[in-house]
Parts: sequence; structure tokens; C-alpha cells
Amino acid sequence: MYTVNAPPERVAAALPTDERWMTLALDLAARGLGRTTPNPPVGCVIVQEDEAVGLGFHPRAGEPHAEVFALRGAGAGAHGATAYVTLEPCHHHGRTPPCTDALITSGVRRVVVAALDPNPRVAGCGVQALRDAGIDVTVGVLEIQATRQQVGFRSLIVRGRPWVVAKYAMTLDGKVAAHDEGNGAVSGEAARARAMTWRDTLDAVAVGSGTLHSDDPALTTRGLSGGRDARTVVFDRRAQSSLQARAWRPGSVLVTAPDAATLAFEAASITVVRAETPQSALTQLGRLDISSLLLEGGPGLLSAFLDASLVDEVRVFIAPKLLGRGLSPLTLPARRMHEAQELRDVTVETLGPDVLVTGLLGDIPCL
Repeated sequence: MYTVNAPPERVAAALPTDERWMTLALDLAARGLGRTTPNPPVGCVIVQEDEAVGLGFHPRAGEPHAEVFALRGAGAGAHGATAYVTLEPCHHHGRTPPCTDALITSGVRRVVVAALDPNPRVAGCGVQALRDAGIDVTVGVLEIQATRQQVGFRSLIVRGRPWVVAKYAMTLDGKVAAHDEGNGAVSGEAARARAMTWRDTLDAVAVGSGTLHSDDPALTTRGLSGGRDARTVVFDRRAQSSLQARAWRPGSVLVTAPDAATLAFEAASITVVRAETPQSALTQLGRLDISSLLLEGGPGLLSAFLDASLVDEVRVFIAPKLLGRGLSPLTLPARRMHEAQELRDVTVETLGPDVLVTGLLGDIPCL
């Protein structure tokens, strides 16, 4: 059901052969983003005589893995072929049988792996099992791209908490809204459309009680074809948010203080997490199989996570506007310039009239 036809326009012929096919495998894996937790997004391509004979990706936890779908598509064509997989094939029984067994049985000649699995139940065992079966294995092709795609899974496995992405939009003079305005749009249509894709591919989206009260955001993927709405998380220490707010839906989570009264939320089937600190909250969200968390505001929530060094990635839209007096996106304590948190792997992109700046504050968890 999830085996797909090859989109030849996505195969960059100018790349070396291994990178060319691994690029396609990563494209396939991306189709599972936001849908596979607690499993990783994985793509697989079976190549015979420089032709893709089987493609697959992991669609969701409990379904077969990418290798299985790709091998089904390849059939007898897998014998003597090369398999390109974005993550080391599993070598243990979970909800599904080991993918190493499927690859060995299929008769593939070679397996190319982008990145090793940080899960201690795998961690090199899959590669070793393939080599023990006489299969040629290459590891590390487009490893950086693969680990970047797998950040949520890696964070959950290695740190027991979600990968945290801070997102906001601001004017050139650093304002997110006028003082007397609720949810007036700062960025343009293209920027807002990009934000919808993040809600689709990350596990959960979070706001503070102030934002919930002032903006009443729906936090959906409105207008995104085939989009899925992320799980919503509301940080409200006093548990006094209105249950009529649009953000609440099945699977929503309330993060509140240990002594807060939450009976009304529990009666509404909202999961309650009691935490003293942002770190404790993240640990408990990880236990709920939330591997990636998009912080959408407001200033207090964003600042609390940044000040606690719990933000792994920043995505900021800058609109070519000057507002003057207004609300700032952050309320961080004053620092000297040499104490500033500096982004790494920075990218800058133009979206309509706006500029999107992204970068990492944290390291991608590996083995």
C-alpha cells in the first residue's frame, strides 16, 4: 500500500551514484515525518543495474518498515541488487520482524546505509549482521542529511526528550505584535504556509497560556493538502485556560504545576503533565512518545526554554516592517555580546517579502 512509483525528476543525475539514490531514499523518508513516532522516518530504494526496482518508506509505527515495502516492490528484482537505506536496518524483533532478515533473504548484494541507529538495541548490530551474511555494506552516505532528518527520533532515544524548535515571526525592529492587538499577522502568506508544513512534520506544537488566551490559535495545518495536525501542548501553570479554546483536541496535553487543579481537563480527556521545570516537562513529554516539539509562543514560553538551554533549533521569520512600540518575541535576561547564544548551520531563505533564518543551538544526538 505504501510502495510508491519513482519520481525521476527528484533523482539528481549529477550526483555520484550512491548519493543520487540516497537522495531519493531521503525524499521517501520525508513522507513519514510527523507520523512514525516513536519510530524514525526511514526511506529505502532497491536499485538493479542503475534502475530503481523497489521503493518504500515507513508510514507509521506498527506498519512494516521501509525495507519491507521496497523489497515487496522489487520482488525477484532484489536478487543481486543494491539497497539504499537512510537508517541502519533493525536487527531485533519489535512490532515487526528484523529488516536485516528480510534483506538477507531477498538476496541483495550490497546495502548502503546513511546513518547508524542510535538505539542501543541496534547500534551497529544491523550492519554487522548483514556483513556476517556476506553482504557488502557501506555506511555514511549523506549521513549529515539523514541525521538531520532523524533529529526527533535521535533526541527521544538518546536524551529521552523531544527535539525542541523555537519558531516566531517578527518585524525588522523586533516586534511580534502591537500592544493592543491580539493575533495580527506579522509575516506574509508564503511564510505562514511554510509554518503549516512544520505543524505537519513535527509531533507536537506548543503555546503558553497567554498566547492561548490572547490569540485563541487553532494550531492546525489549515489549507495544507494532506496535512496532519500536530498534537497540541499548552503550558499553563495555574490550569486556568478555557476549555473552549480552539487548540484543544483529542490527544492534547496540558503542562501545569504539580499542585494545579485539573479535574475539568481530565474530564475532557486532556492528558495532564505536572512539572516544576521545562526540563521535567520535556522528559514527561518524551514519555508520551513526543519526539519533536514546535514552540510557537508566546514570549514567556520561548524565553523560559531558551534561558534553560533547552531549545535545539530556531526558525525565525523576519518581515520587512517597522512597527515601533509593540511586544518583543523574547524576554531573556540581559547579556553581554560575548554571552549571546550563537546559531550554527545557519540558513537564510526568502519567502515572499519575508526572510526565514534557521539554525541550530543544540547538537544532533548520535551514538
